[in-house]
Amino acid sequence: MKSPATTAPAALPVPGPEVALDLSAPVCRASAAASAAASTAGPSEALAAAVGAHPVPRPRADAVRNRERILAAAREVLVEFGPAAPLDEIARRAGVGNATLYRHFPDRPALIHHVVVFVMDRVTELATDSLTEEPDAFAALCRFTHGAADERIGALCPMLSSDFDKEHPELLASRNALEDAVETLLAVGQSTGLLRSDIGVGDLMIALSQLSRPLPGTACFDTDVFVHRHLQLFLDGLRAPARSVLPGAATTLADLRRKPM
Repeated sequence: MKSPATTAPAALPVPGPEVALDLSAPVCRASAAASAAASTAGPSEALAAAVGAHPVPRPRADAVRNRERILAAAREVLVEFGPAAPLDEIARRAGVGNATLYRHFPDRPALIHHVVVFVMDRVTELATDSLTEEPDAFAALCRFTHGAADERIGALCPMLSSDFDKEHPELLASRNALEDAVETLLAVGQSTGLLRSDIGVGDLMIALSQLSRPLPGTACFDTDVFVHRHLQLFLDGLRAPARSVLPGAATTLADLRRKPM
């Protein structure tokens, strides 16, 4: 980094008589007010006054786009290679340099954490939109299930067993929002008589994870057509009235948290 210049700053032009300096301009009053607040208040109040006088700038649009491209690329690469996916391949697919990737996500656990949150948030929005926009709850469930498979939620589930903080507040907030959205979707379908009553949200999420996860040794994107065929077979089995008696009891989300998938 270059050393600061030691030459004297250029003299500011002195306004002539035709230019009047308005010493009571609002920006001057704001600076004066912030300075006065900082001099008379305690440390926390002084910090608040400084932030108010100098608001934190929003991220640039290109930085936001780069972050989203990295997350989308990382989702696909993590599905293909697992948690040990090469980060340079993620940067290449996102169309950014390695330095840009590390500027947004300083290490692998941070990247995996944000990819999981990214996918959960998108699937939560999908569940909400499906219930709002589809003509009935079964159509909404079909749209949600196929869309969640396209978001690779099932293939990302094993990453929750890797060595990152599963109790992180951001992760918990996204998970709770997703669970609430899916529980509402299933409850509406059961209350309207469109879905069988002997299933729980855990049954849906386990089947979604198992049916949308690529088989070991296969090219995951070549199996997409089979994923959607098998998911539709599963969904047809959820219609009411039930045509058979299921063994065991409906699986809840609490059951999933007690037993690893």
